[in-house]
Amino acid sequence: MNADKLSIRCAGGASLEKTRNGFRFTIPESRLRQFRLAELDDTTRSTRRKFPHHSLDLSLRARASAESTPGTWGFGVWNDPFGLSLGCGGNPFQLPALPNAAWFFHASEENYLSFKGPRPERSEAKTKGAVANGFLAQVFRSPRFDARLIPAGLAFPFAKKTTRRWLGRVIAEEGVALSVDVRQWHAYRLRWSPTRVVFEVDEAIVLETSVSPRGPLGVVIWMDNQYAAFTPDGKIGFGILENPEPAWLEIEDLKIGSI
Repeated sequence: MNADKLSIRCAGGASLEKTRNGFRFTIPESRLRQFRLAELDDTTRSTRRKFPHHSLDLSLRARASAESTPGTWGFGVWNDPFGLSLGCGGNPFQLPALPNAAWFFHASEENYLSFKGPRPERSEAKTKGAVANGFLAQVFRSPRFDARLIPAGLAFPFAKKTTRRWLGRVIAEEGVALSVDVRQWHAYRLRWSPTRVVFEVDEAIVLETSVSPRGPLGVVIWMDNQYAAFTPDGKIGFGILENPEPAWLEIEDLKIGSI
């Protein structure tokens, strides 16, 4: 697949510029809590059932402006579970869905992006299992519908910890925290098939798992200033973060192929 077929989406003053060998995603400095997004994807104007991929081999080189930036950034495949477009920009309105995704993902400390157990200690540089923020290799696999979700939905307004436990049983998850200096150029590769996902950094496997997201999925490469958290104690948080300094992500040598 040619990278030129990916669509560019920007919001809130964020920008996405082509460079000689790739792209630069930029979030400007601002104390205003305004949603800012720079994104490349191949799902614009598509419903989830028409997303283009059932397997994928994605590789690129990347570096970021800082070890941690407010919000999230990353690259991989997903089913756009939150339906963030809400029908804007010509995209179809979509209700939220359970996550199916495989990605390299940076999440600032305000995020908690795991349905498993407690947050690992930061000293555990490569702890498999529940990894909720930092720089991760992460996979989610969810059913399109599961009868176990009915009691979870009914309990949600009254018992968020119970709901979270139910979701943890329904959503299969695997992840590893990566001890990578994201400020330096590194080569990343993601190979996804219906039965296996393999993550590589600088040609070394950092995670291999049989937990494979359910397709069809779309490619997404992005940088934003939002956070989401659903912690083991049942606290839920969503919001927009300030950008006290400019933040950027650069990628190059992007290749998207089939397996």
